[in-house]
Amino acid sequence: MYRLLIIDDEEIITDSLYEVFCRFMPEQLDVCKAYSGKEALDWMRRTRIDIVLTDIAMPGMNGLELMEKIHTYWPRCRIIFLTGHSNFEYAYRAIQENGVRYLLKTEGYDKVTETVNDVMSELKRQTKDSSLLEKSREQLYAYEFMIQGNYIRHLLSDSKTVCIQNEIMVEFQKLNITLDATKNVYVVLGRLSIPEEKSYLEITEYLSSVRTIIDNHFTGNIRCISIVDKYGDILSLIQPEPDAEEILGQYILPYLEGTLEIIQEESLNTLGLKILFTVSGEGTAWQGVTRTYERLRQLLQQNIGDSIPMILRDSNNQDFENIRNERIDLTNRIEILSSHLETNRQEDFHKELEGIVSEVQDTNVFQMTETYFSIAIVIYSYINRIGWQNRIENIEKLLRLDDHISILEGFYYLKEIADKVFDVKQTDEQDRASLIVERICRYIEMNLREDLSLVKLAEIHYFNPSYLSYFFKQETGMNLSEYIEKCRIRKSKELLSQGELKIREISTAVGYNAAHSFTRFFKKVTGKTPKEYRDSLY
Repeated sequence: MYRLLIIDDEEIITDSLYEVFCRFMPEQLDVCKAYSGKEALDWMRRTRIDIVLTDIAMPGMNGLELMEKIHTYWPRCRIIFLTGHSNFEYAYRAIQENGVRYLLKTEGYDKVTETVNDVMSELKRQTKDSSLLEKSREQLYAYEFMIQGNYIRHLLSDSKTVCIQNEIMVEFQKLNITLDATKNVYVVLGRLSIPEEKSYLEITEYLSSVRTIIDNHFTGNIRCISIVDKYGDILSLIQPEPDAEEILGQYILPYLEGTLEIIQEESLNTLGLKILFTVSGEGTAWQGVTRTYERLRQLLQQNIGDSIPMILRDSNNQDFENIRNERIDLTNRIEILSSHLETNRQEDFHKELEGIVSEVQDTNVFQMTETYFSIAIVIYSYINRIGWQNRIENIEKLLRLDDHISILEGFYYLKEIADKVFDVKQTDEQDRASLIVERICRYIEMNLREDLSLVKLAEIHYFNPSYLSYFFKQETGMNLSEYIEKCRIRKSKELLSQGELKIREISTAVGYNAAHSFTRFFKKVTGKTPKEYRDSLY
């Protein structure tokens, strides 16, 4: 989804364009509006902006001055100047900039929507072209990727101990790790929805391609190193460049999330892969990287749904100090099984368990007993850590092999308990989704006169904007903008039927600052003006 920001100091123009584009491509284009350059910069700091449609001559900060600021925050943003000025100097200065177009207001809505559509097509082509460059870089990165990955995985195992050593800065230099070992780092963990039938080689190529996409987008203002962790997820360690720290400042997280949205879209368009990202809510010292990484992994497991391309931010409200205090040394097969349980991959868990049971049946009773308890401890530890002891029935036999008629019967029991865990997780995901949708709907109904932009709703409900749109449509079957429109129409009819408020007052109550905009909206939906509707009731 692309994000369009409309800017004009004349409210009637801004509101009219906003209404046009809200209905233009609701599933592909999220629309925001601002009435000044200052308000536009506030949007830039809050979220990623892909296209700006702006007037040139505005009080306080004109469009050309704003253009320089926009490219400071979002270098890839495209700008369309829509103005009444036919002055050659304005046009000449505008067309000298890459990604900038110039339109006269007299050219009409059709020309404006056509231009925005063309710009969206350009952005898609740019994504496709950049993927070709990325492929040529993959082999160059392969060896460096391997050695850097080994070191970062070593650091992840116990960053507190590793980072006490003075050699960390020297090791960074030797391995061409451009991050600063003396400054805090942001941690991003991404999970790819790779189809089950893909081979090991294909999976490796996918991971390499996504790593290249990430590195390609985190350039300029950002330093980044990405590796694949032992669970097959992509971990990125990120810092702002020294000369960009002041520019990004407290807006580093919206910048990261906006860039991750682009990475998600490019991965989906070029590789056909969805990516779920979790992001640390603040920079962390290198000694705390392991704990932050564990938090992000836990957050990854608590996502709503499966393989949905959302971005979750770690709020740092949860206490993970006691997570996995007792670590168990498992065989590689058991560790894979544990990973499937953690990542909610029920079919993969079944296949791996069946494979283990099939192999262990040909061994002696001691090996079978060891294997049983290894799997039982994985399941038991997971239930205990999540706190589901009272939600999973009949778990008392997990650590009592003698309670089973045979060891083989014990393995069947392990599968049953694991299935109960998957069922509880699925129920929780559905309940959590229903509660979130209910909360969003209730907020919209109670705040119709307030800002109900996708970005604002995402901030209030701790979502990523693009994911909120995707999630709401998935859960309700309608676009968020459609629901808001229905609420506004329903409330408008209710207020009109009471006959106490003026049309202008009702307009404000349902979120329209201009009465003429409200009248146009109401008539388009109902076929009547507000006055005609009120008169028809009496």
